[in-house]
Amino acid sequence: METLRFQVVGEAFKKKPLDVQAPAERPTKYFGRKVFNREKMYKYLPKEVYATMIDVMDNGARLDRKIADAVAEGMKQWATEERVTHYTHWFQPLTEGTAEKHDSFIEHDGKGGMIEEFTGKLLVQQEPDASSFPSGGIRSTFEARGYSAWDPTSPVFIIDDTLCIPTIFISYSGEALDYKAPLLKALHAVNVAATEVCHYFDPTVKKVTSNLGWEQEYFLVDEGLYAARPDLLLTGRTLMGHDSAKNQQMDDHYFGSIPERVAAFMRELEIVALELGIPCKTRHNEVAPNQFELAPIFEDTNLAVDHNMLLMSLMKRVARKHGFRVLLHEKPFAGINGSGKHNNWSLSTDNGVLLHAPGKTPEQNLRFATFIVETLMGVYRHNGLLKASIMSATNAHRLGANEAPPAIISSFLGKQVSELLDHIEKADKDDLFSINGKQGMKMDIPEIPEIFIDNTDRNRTSPFAFTGNRFEFRAVGSEANCASAMIALNSAVAEALANFKKRVDARIKEIENDFEGSGHNPVMHAVIDVLREDIKTCKPIRFDGNGYSDEWIAEAEKRGLDVEKSCPKIFERYLDPESIEMFESLGVMTRKELEARNEVKWETYTKKVQIEARVLGDLSMNHIIPVATRYQSELVKNVDSVAMVFAPDKAKVLNARNLKLIEEIAERTSAIETGVDELVNARKVANKIVDEHEKAIAYHDQIAPKLDEIRYQIDKLELIVDDSMWPLPKYRELLFIR
Repeated sequence: METLRFQVVGEAFKKKPLDVQAPAERPTKYFGRKVFNREKMYKYLPKEVYATMIDVMDNGARLDRKIADAVAEGMKQWATEERVTHYTHWFQPLTEGTAEKHDSFIEHDGKGGMIEEFTGKLLVQQEPDASSFPSGGIRSTFEARGYSAWDPTSPVFIIDDTLCIPTIFISYSGEALDYKAPLLKALHAVNVAATEVCHYFDPTVKKVTSNLGWEQEYFLVDEGLYAARPDLLLTGRTLMGHDSAKNQQMDDHYFGSIPERVAAFMRELEIVALELGIPCKTRHNEVAPNQFELAPIFEDTNLAVDHNMLLMSLMKRVARKHGFRVLLHEKPFAGINGSGKHNNWSLSTDNGVLLHAPGKTPEQNLRFATFIVETLMGVYRHNGLLKASIMSATNAHRLGANEAPPAIISSFLGKQVSELLDHIEKADKDDLFSINGKQGMKMDIPEIPEIFIDNTDRNRTSPFAFTGNRFEFRAVGSEANCASAMIALNSAVAEALANFKKRVDARIKEIENDFEGSGHNPVMHAVIDVLREDIKTCKPIRFDGNGYSDEWIAEAEKRGLDVEKSCPKIFERYLDPESIEMFESLGVMTRKELEARNEVKWETYTKKVQIEARVLGDLSMNHIIPVATRYQSELVKNVDSVAMVFAPDKAKVLNARNLKLIEEIAERTSAIETGVDELVNARKVANKIVDEHEKAIAYHDQIAPKLDEIRYQIDKLELIVDDSMWPLPKYRELLFIR
């Protein structure tokens, strides 16, 4: 065993970077080369079909299946010129990954030969087996039929020899079995609600788009070392491992010089990603050793989600070519930073206005304040749901640690925005504004250009921080599908905006007679009246202090915020009456779909902890204890040898340390054996629970804590046992690129 460990560590030192040659053209020339984008649509589709597709993509027009054959023919022509032979419907089931089934273009020609064919029917719809994916009981084994349906708003792309068609995935009875279908519905809901509110300020607005810019954090480890760690291979994280003497305490990795091998990997990844239309912008070393980040320019949320799912797949493929494995687990190593996927979210209009950015006129700044406050209203009303949307068995290890947002949703606004909202709330209404003929509204609010773009300090402890013209949802986990958080957030904001519009309209009717003939605009008065109510209502969600402090936990509970830490119990927020009412009223998800998704969440949590428990038990009994006892035997032999050579008094002194180690090894191996037995018995009890919710709670309460107890004993043994005997690569070997 020791030979294998030192062999793979030695091989890591020998790794040389691959010589990655960038294409001869500049990135702007090959960007989107493997995407059926607008440029290629214009080239390969008839003009009237192209115009129809643009209307569908830009204006949400319904796609007429009559044009599907023409679109499919254009796609096939482009794809075959790119040497493509197969196509697949590419969708996002409730596995946190993607799924695809490849079919070739070939069909019988009726003459004993073959032809290449791709019809509109094949483009628009397929029937994957719906019983083989997580469905939460919506589909049984004998109810296999499900449908994948083309999403024309997300461009088709090519991977190797396959044309990949982004699709939704639904059951035979119409329930969503994926993330994309409810995401599209949530984006439609926020578009409708936000557009109506925009009309108070600009009647020409036709559409509001939800934008997303994700920041993907990840770790790289040498492939040989990864293969020698069964826990990394099977669970994505190290279930044992003592701290390296040096890890991130010197702060020398963050934004440091990128290691040569890593830079080569990043170059190839960016080339591949840019060809697929993913607008990669930023790359850098993150805080922890071997931790890095890639971030793109923001995009439409639906497309951004697709691009993130695609990128995570590309990262794994490209990394192996460079002798690496990518770790996307939120906490692969104890004692150092975990990985998140910060979701930078904003809303913008079809005429290019960012609704969360301050403007240059009083009316624009009132619009800015309105969208800030109504976003906070959505986050406040559904803070527990938003936490549930980012929670998982893996992200639970990261949240609350001192490098990640706490498991309490709050929002950091910064001094200037907080003062602006306080001013609107407290100022006398007559002092707030006056209207002077056609000059429009004049508010007694100072111009705020200083908060344009970089208006605030940054608060890394805030899960939902305002950063100048957008909000950064920092709590999303690195291996998660962004759609989960975006469904909850966009739905919550859509509900808040719709409620705001309803109350403003009612207020206008109440006061419009008072303004008749005055030359004053009752609309702005009504907007401010309702806005002031909401500023007061959502104040508990605003917190600019230290989210890590114990005082904040107590304060958050007093404010009525959700402070639950148990992952299975946090998932319950999806089934709160207010959550169900919101999703159903917006047409995003039904009660049946929500119940099914929670069944999947609870079952997934149980299985992940179950796998970790099995792996830890195996490593403990078959790797760690045998090595520890073998070393213990070596120590016993040494004690006997010393006793034979030296006088009893001298031998007692010389053997003191070894005797102490022998005793400690015995105690710790005994504790590990007892812990594993307790772990197995606890699993047996929990596995008999039929209800998935109760079973997940049992795994959280009774089984997960035992993993930490066993790990503690193993990590202490790692400091005792002869280094040449230790069977697994250590943190000091895993965490530094050679």
